[in-house]
Amino acid sequence: MGEARLYRQVGLWLDAVHRTNVVLATVKGAKESWAVVTDETPTLATLWQYALRFRVAELFLDSKSGAFQLEDSRLRSPAALERLYLVVAVALLYATTQGMAVQLAGLRQQVDPHWRRGISYLKIGLRWLQGVFHKGRALLAPVPLLPKDPQPGFASKRAERDFYDQFWFSRIRSLTCHG
Repeated sequence: MGEARLYRQVGLWLDAVHRTNVVLATVKGAKESWAVVTDETPTLATLWQYALRFRVAELFLDSKSGAFQLEDSRLRSPAALERLYLVVAVALLYATTQGMAVQLAGLRQQVDPHWRRGISYLKIGLRWLQGVFHKGRALLAPVPLLPKDPQPGFASKRAERDFYDQFWFSRIRSLTCHG
């Protein structure tokens, strides 16, 4: 099992004038140990927030290479890249809201073969949109982004178990640094 260490008021550099909080953890299922530097009080919730950041990273991967193949554009001009990212951001938002509409309408299993949601709302939306063009499906009214996911997605029961179980620690230490 993993171990978490919560450090408060850690002095930075040799003079230790600047202070911060640090959370160090070895997390079951993670390839590398985590080191989180934060100005907030270090808690296990800090690790949970850090893990949620990985979901954002997965969304970025969906947009970068998985769904939109941005790396294949070979654009080098900052202005052209900025315009491309704006178009992709709008497409990503629209496809994601379309995927959420599919989920809320109870139509997800038409595009996601998993018993429970196993792919992102972006991919559900993109698959639905392909069906609009190729299979005559109806275009659904997009829904606002929901503050709470109605059904978190996992590709398998093991992936879900690993996600929720990864925050079990055999030892937690909390230390405050002085001086």
